[in-house]
Amino acid sequence: GFPGEAEGRLPGAQRWRLIERVTLAYGYGLSLTPLQLAQAYTVFANAGRMRVPTLLRAEQDASSGADEPVLAPAIAKRLTAMLEQVVRVDGTATRAAIPGYRVAGKTGTVRKVGAEGYDDERHLAWFVGFAPVTAPRIAAVVLVNEPRVERAGGGAVAAPVFARVVTGALRLLAVPPDAEV
Repeated sequence: GFPGEAEGRLPGAQRWRLIERVTLAYGYGLSLTPLQLAQAYTVFANAGRMRVPTLLRAEQDASSGADEPVLAPAIAKRLTAMLEQVVRVDGTATRAAIPGYRVAGKTGTVRKVGAEGYDDERHLAWFVGFAPVTAPRIAAVVLVNEPRVERAGGGAVAAPVFARVVTGALRLLAVPPDAEV
């Protein structure tokens, strides 16, 4: 419902061949906007209930389907625990960590399509996550288009930006820490 919003693309499951199932598992063959990705992560942050994104601070209207259950709470909790491991010491996004807060999220790096297939030199690097894990207030996506650095992965490029932006937002919202420093 936002001006200029694009539709995502996910091929119908009845047409998936084996190779499509494999590549969809790591993000190839589908498309979505950063806003749609952030909305998807609200399911994990909100115990299996989908939140409707908004640009305005407003109370959710329960009658509008704004908080629709789409995943069992136990599954959302298990996935959140996995996503939290991504930001820990041995994860792929240690640079998304925010001192004093538990953060859950996922890195991504995709090759862009060129004239002859996937291009090894052009990438999209991203990090999507939410914080604080114990009482989520913010879901955010950082997408870097064609980073010009040696390590172009989402953990190296997008995760630190996520940490800086979300740290500032948590401070502005006066969200109390939920982890030991």
